[in-house]
Amino acid sequence: MSSKFQIKKAKNGKHFFNLLASNGEVILTSQMYASKATAKKGIASVQSNAAALDQYEQKTNKAGEHYFVLKAKNQKVIGQSEGYSGTTGMKKGIKSVSTNAPKAKIEDINIKVVG
Repeated sequence: MSSKFQIKKAKNGKHFFNLLASNGEVILTSQMYASKATAKKGIASVQSNAAALDQYEQKTNKAGEHYFVLKAKNQKVIGQSEGYSGTTGMKKGIKSVSTNAPKAKIEDINIKVVG
């Protein structure tokens, strides 16, 4: 399986996407978008910003897990990772997004999901 973006519709009617690595693991989740068209623009932003390592911000959540966000050139967050137990895993996640996102295909999932 190759890496891909999956666009989904949440119960609130908004759209979001996940970037999946070639092993099927979610490596980045977007914010909510008002429409599928704006979610696709978000994907294009991820694809154009993913290779620029200075667009990633490393953070720690309340549970002490490390995670990262990917920002667009305007500094708005366009995606967030899962929580990692250490910085090594988080850095591998950043590398995975930076290599997978630019060439990932887009898959539209026509199901409503929890959220």
